[in-house]
Amino acid sequence: MKTLPRLALAALPLLALPGVPPLPARADAPPPPGTHTRTIAMGRWQRPYLLHVPEGRPARGRLPLVVALHGGLNDAAYLTRQSRLNDQADRHGFAVAYPNGLLGTWNAGGCCSVARVAGVDDVGYLDRLLDTLVREGLADPRRVYLAGFSNGGGMAYRYACERPGRVAAVGVVSGSLASLCHPRERVSVLAFHGTADFSVPYHGGGNLDFDVKVPFLPVRWVMDIWRRLNGLPALSRPYLDRGHTRCRTTGRGPDGTEVALCTVDGGGHEWPTATGRAGVDGSAVLWRFFRAHPRPGGPA
Repeated sequence: MKTLPRLALAALPLLALPGVPPLPARADAPPPPGTHTRTIAMGRWQRPYLLHVPEGRPARGRLPLVVALHGGLNDAAYLTRQSRLNDQADRHGFAVAYPNGLLGTWNAGGCCSVARVAGVDDVGYLDRLLDTLVREGLADPRRVYLAGFSNGGGMAYRYACERPGRVAAVGVVSGSLASLCHPRERVSVLAFHGTADFSVPYHGGGNLDFDVKVPFLPVRWVMDIWRRLNGLPALSRPYLDRGHTRCRTTGRGPDGTEVALCTVDGGGHEWPTATGRAGVDGSAVLWRFFRAHPRPGGPA
């Protein structure tokens, strides 16, 4: 683990590489259906991402957008297979963007690894990604949602804390809040977490990073932070009970925001699936939650 700072320093020159410029985007020509490999220009370098546009999308009109953030030391392609969000997108008619973290990591604040040590501006990267997809006429800015696994979940939380006006809801799987959080607006949150997760322990503990000897917060503490920020009551209402998964929610507040936690009894550090320990399709549950929580003024 002592080599990670050296890796971070070695990665810094990559941030200055000019790369190959992407094709210019036209505001009147959103990308066609299918899965596309694209890049976002960040200064003198390019950051890649995958974009899935659902089959059968209408020629006109904006789509809901889910931005899905992979776990640490993984990549966008892995998350497409892990989550199978593209299947939900084709079934329900939303787009999915899968950004790539630097060397497989995200700067979620107190975590993680190369991206944190190098001070990568991942908030700016996500800003630029959303700007692009809204400008192209693909994404509905009132129906932008973030989903993240593990380190990507921490990044989703960080973005919601710093840019609450840009996301309607956040869904986190096996992730934790690793940054200060003082959002100016309220954001709905749904989390999945297994009680046998030893990477990001359900009851807290471990270390945020290889050189950050601060423990992860217990999952219920993180949920309490979000419900208090949203002015919501305790998570006491049943939301979903299936397989080894028990979901509880605050219910909706006066402004429509909601916080929910799905606990997977005996679940590990993994994306919930209907055939796995969870006994539920986590991506289907996330989309149902997202669809019910557009930003105020958006379609229900």
